[in-house]
Amino acid sequence: QVQLVESGGGLVQPGGSVMLACAASGRTGRTVGNYAIGWFRQAPGKEREFVAAIGWWSSSSTHFADSVKGRSTISRDDAKNTVYLRMNGLKPEDTAVYYCTADSALSTVIRRPAYWGQGTQVTVSA
Repeated sequence: QVQLVESGGGLVQPGGSVMLACAASGRTGRTVGNYAIGWFRQAPGKEREFVAAIGWWSSSSTHFADSVKGRSTISRDDAKNTVYLRMNGLKPEDTAVYYCTADSALSTVIRRPAYWGQGTQVTVSA
């Protein structure tokens, strides 16, 4: 079991950047390093969609949706039990609630993650 708490959302101007953080906590002995961590988003009136993910421990494996590839980075600080998603060149269509997710493997967290946070709102508007 792992609990996920997102932060860092807010109102951003088009072309700006946002850094989202996902703090994870779990039962004794397990840290965020034990999980692959991902990000999904859901815009008003649309289905939830995958955004980005990073493999567990010091894995350098990452995966991005085409819509954010090239303008986003995902990183982890296992000592702080936190994963960061930075998005640059934000567009109005990036407006959504962003959810942090976790699962045991990268392939699973991309498709059907077992654990979800409550979400943080990102609004891109002038």
